[in-house]
Amino acid sequence: MKKIVIGILGCLVVVAVVFGVLVNRWATTPYGKLDPKAALFLKYVEITAGRRSFAGLTPEELRAWYNGSPRAKGREVERVEDRLIPGPQGEIPIRIYAAGGTGKRPAIVYFHGGGWVVGGIDTHDNVTRYLAAGCACVVVSVEYRLAPEYPFPSAVEDAYAALEWVSAHAEAIGVDPLRISVGGDSAGGNLAAVVSLLSRDRKGPPILRQALIYPATNLSSLDTASYNQFAEGFFLTREGMEWFRSHYLPKKEDWGDPCASPLLAQDHGNLPPALIITAQFDPLRDEGEAYAEKLRQAGVPVKLYRYDGMIHGFVSFPEIFRQARDALDRIAAEVNGAG
Repeated sequence: MKKIVIGILGCLVVVAVVFGVLVNRWATTPYGKLDPKAALFLKYVEITAGRRSFAGLTPEELRAWYNGSPRAKGREVERVEDRLIPGPQGEIPIRIYAAGGTGKRPAIVYFHGGGWVVGGIDTHDNVTRYLAAGCACVVVSVEYRLAPEYPFPSAVEDAYAALEWVSAHAEAIGVDPLRISVGGDSAGGNLAAVVSLLSRDRKGPPILRQALIYPATNLSSLDTASYNQFAEGFFLTREGMEWFRSHYLPKKEDWGDPCASPLLAQDHGNLPPALIITAQFDPLRDEGEAYAEKLRQAGVPVKLYRYDGMIHGFVSFPEIFRQARDALDRIAAEVNGAG
């Protein structure tokens, strides 16, 4: 029996060593080391999704894969309520999360990622729950219209309408109208940046802060150093971004519109203070950091955090990545005004 136990333990040690060697190999890139969990995540995606080209997918096929991917339930929140609010071309689904507390609280209007083509309030439920529980605030998650059925500027119009609704109904949902922030990840980060510009230009609802998680800020050119380094093999690819852009912005003349590419706005002054999150191994890294610099040059307070070893989309998995939890905790502190 003793020999059997020793043999089993020896086999387990060998397996652990081999696995460690494999993970280290997967994590090693010409541009530095991936976080081991990020390397494992990429391997999982490769196995489950295969190497099928984005160009060969329909929006429906990508939605089926994306919506069907396993996700954690997320943290418990005291009150979660689904509503339909009026939009420019029909009703917009929103989900309101309210953690414990009384009186008027800060809020964040959150726009999900997904390349303006996939995603919704369900796919990002764990993220918005984490924020609501972490900042004891109200989170309003917005299910804006998706391309290609509703191309640009439909998502922008819905996002801005949601901000206006939250501001107009702040008292009814327990929100302080002077402490409303906007935020989002990837395509949602793009929308949060654009909504901040529009609110300034239209003299709309005041925005306390903008929280931009690896935002797309320049859709006129997908040719930065980070795009070239991480064009493929790091979850989001250049081909993928070209595919998303072709559906969201079918007219090339719209690529440089500031409502699609906020980096190209003529004026970045008098915008809300920004917290910007980027990931080392992300094609969108450089344009997110370029947007931070644009805001700084215009006199806007900016906090920029680059998460080394991370890939695009990492914040959607706080159950896996401690870096995701750290990023969301930073956003929660900003929404509370304590960041």
